[in-house]
Amino acid sequence: MIRPRPEGLALPVAPVVPALLAALRERGRAVLAAPPGTGKTTLVPLLLAAEFGGRVLVAEPRRMAARAAARRMAWLLGEEVGGTVGFTVRGERRVSAATAVEVVTTGVLLQRLQRDPELGGVGTVMLDECHERHLDADTATAFLLDVRSVLRPELRLLAASATTDTAAWAALLDGPVVEAEGVLHPVTVRWAPPPRPVRPPHGMRVDPALLDHVAATVRRALGERDGDVLCFLPGAGEIARVAGMLGGLGVDILQVHGRAPAAVQDAALAAGQRRRVLLATSVAESSLTVPGVRVVVDCGLAREPRMDHARGLGALTTVRVSRAAADQRAGRAGREAPGTVYRCWAEAEHARLARLPAPEIALADLTAFALQAACWGEPDTTGLALLDAPPPGALAAAQATLRGLGATDTAGRATDRGKRLALLGLHPRLARALLDAAPEAGAARAAEVTALLSEELPGSYGSDLTGAWHRARRGGDPYGARWRSEARRLEGALRASSPAGTGRGTGRRTGKGAGAGTGRDGGAAASTGRGGGDTAAGAGGLTDDAVAGLVAALAFPERVARRRGPGAYLMVGGTAAEVAGGIGEAEWIAVAVADRSAGRAGARVRVAAVVDEGIARQAAGDALESYEEVRWRDGDVVARRVERLGAVELGTAPLRRPDPSALRAALLEGLRAEGTGLLRWSREAGELRQRMAFAHRVLGGAWPDVAEEALLARAPEWLGPELAAARRRADLERADAGAALNRLLPWSTGEAARFAELVPERIKVPTGSRVRVDYSGEQPVLAVKLQELFGLRDTPTVAGVPVLIHLLSPAGRPAAVTADLASFWREGYRAVRAELRGRYPRHPWPEDPSTAQPTRAVRPRK
Repeated sequence: MIRPRPEGLALPVAPVVPALLAALRERGRAVLAAPPGTGKTTLVPLLLAAEFGGRVLVAEPRRMAARAAARRMAWLLGEEVGGTVGFTVRGERRVSAATAVEVVTTGVLLQRLQRDPELGGVGTVMLDECHERHLDADTATAFLLDVRSVLRPELRLLAASATTDTAAWAALLDGPVVEAEGVLHPVTVRWAPPPRPVRPPHGMRVDPALLDHVAATVRRALGERDGDVLCFLPGAGEIARVAGMLGGLGVDILQVHGRAPAAVQDAALAAGQRRRVLLATSVAESSLTVPGVRVVVDCGLAREPRMDHARGLGALTTVRVSRAAADQRAGRAGREAPGTVYRCWAEAEHARLARLPAPEIALADLTAFALQAACWGEPDTTGLALLDAPPPGALAAAQATLRGLGATDTAGRATDRGKRLALLGLHPRLARALLDAAPEAGAARAAEVTALLSEELPGSYGSDLTGAWHRARRGGDPYGARWRSEARRLEGALRASSPAGTGRGTGRRTGKGAGAGTGRDGGAAASTGRGGGDTAAGAGGLTDDAVAGLVAALAFPERVARRRGPGAYLMVGGTAAEVAGGIGEAEWIAVAVADRSAGRAGARVRVAAVVDEGIARQAAGDALESYEEVRWRDGDVVARRVERLGAVELGTAPLRRPDPSALRAALLEGLRAEGTGLLRWSREAGELRQRMAFAHRVLGGAWPDVAEEALLARAPEWLGPELAAARRRADLERADAGAALNRLLPWSTGEAARFAELVPERIKVPTGSRVRVDYSGEQPVLAVKLQELFGLRDTPTVAGVPVLIHLLSPAGRPAAVTADLASFWREGYRAVRAELRGRYPRHPWPEDPSTAQPTRAVRPRK
């Protein structure tokens, strides 16, 4: 008989429970909107178990929340955890045959669905904190709706949200919304922006000046207000830094985050003996009430997953919180009594914050999700009932990754290998690393390194993966204990997933239940001992450095990188990377963790392992290629045989006899890159091009265009013999552009023979001189001494276009310009004559130049 304590039945959600039970009894689906502190997480599951048959599964997004909810419900029943109420999280399981309510993480729920889609023995599933829009929760909802529609229509589904923004969930579940009134005490808002501007966050970096200000605000809050202080910070690193600034205050400092020991997490949810300051990440935004908190200090930042699909880099990124998240945080101060929130930003900035946090499916790496969908029998995800469809580009990148891992076939269906990867309860990349490294490194050591990569390493462990491995082995810190437990779990999961192993559950519905795990908290809960088995047999004599490098390289083959300068590397995937520390001197590394700051093209390596070229080739073998390269590069033809690992060049050898067509293409590539100026242009060749351009402009028809773009487009036609004979830049530089241009003249029509007549190189003037015509401008120009044109009445023409005559003085200097010679003789000549006859008295200056005799001669001196 499930009978909660009286204080449980007095929780604010209790009055709406009858309506909720009626909705589930009638429709089988419902949405519960209940503010934090109303008892939706702790009272409702107990009353569901008391009302309906079958076990109640409560899915929480975080391990901390799952354990705490189970303990609170067990307390309400006056029992210990593991009896009527139990929990299962990664690495820990406390249930019994008597368990009626089991709290699990969404990752564990997903794996159960894959192993047993019918969820045998389960009568009700409650998805708690669905408003947070974690990808696992969205995926589990879609799978549960699928199960309910096909396999188990009697299965009851309840989505519980701490906000009233439930319309989308109600439409998705096709169920009614039941709302509970919260008893939230008034919360006073204090705007506390930093006194000086701080740099915005980028990547994982937070301006230290902001952390200094947050610490100062906590000290201010302790002085101005009573009660415990809950301070929100983006990550464990920032929590540790602020904690270091708050010593000597006479209060207990608790650091609450996902990596904190269970004892610390439990202490945060229990009343303290003296005043406390709780420094927490977003794990404390919702779920259970933290007793004693009257003040919240909110730094305004959070960490969200981001994926750079172009570079294959996924990481947590520091972002500004949404207004909804800020309200959730502020509400923590008013759970038990009136409170105060100090927001470390200006009031004017608040309206510019996003209204709601973005759903994880829109931001995160979707590889694990895509494997889940493939194992469920929905590789394209279109048949899944999701609140938001996955972005097409991100999903395509994830599906490509799965094909590269051999987890799916070309149609997107999960292969046997993919199903085995899914059974390991890891991100598919890490599962591949564990599976493929174990035969060489041994199951135990492969599991240990994979466990290191499965969650963020403490900053104190450094950037060398092998060094971090040794540090974890020494233990002495909370992370080490958690790492050992996860390593044992992975070793056991590896053995259980082998074809001869046990525990490989199969679904009861075709295409469903292949056993896919997740990157957050999927995986078998029970820990297994580290047996000998294949550990020694598969070790193969590899050093710890080699094992660490092998696992990291197998997990992230596109991040295998080769050194190209001090601390500078190029990854197989093409991303440049910077490395600080001793590993930056190694020739090859396998990058385990990297991020990229906003505005930067390269990546910053945070954790890596040293590898050799052999491991690089083994891990990234799919990217290995050998080919002949003939191309234009760095101003000349490069002809060589290349061996390449993705973007990383392994070695080259010159090609003695490159393919003629490839050589021709490379020369054309260089010509297009550098222009026709690469050829040898004599004065005659340049003038020929100008004459041909004039013919094209004036005569058109068959006369070719010799503008730069046109010449480059027709280069194979007019430079054929030169291209056939050339092998390098120097050969092109010796090619006579004039001789080549002649090939473009319209010889086939016979008009080319009249080119000299239609567009003459020179024009004969009255003295008999043949003067060169300048075709460089829009109009042909004839520059000639004035005396040589005496007696010429009409302006010469070229192809019907009057030439522009530049009349020169006897010294060859410009004297006048005209396009109408007859008019010049009548009107302009007198002024020129008056100006120049005194300067050049030995030259003739007749009164009527149009009838005078042309001359080049000069009168003798007297």
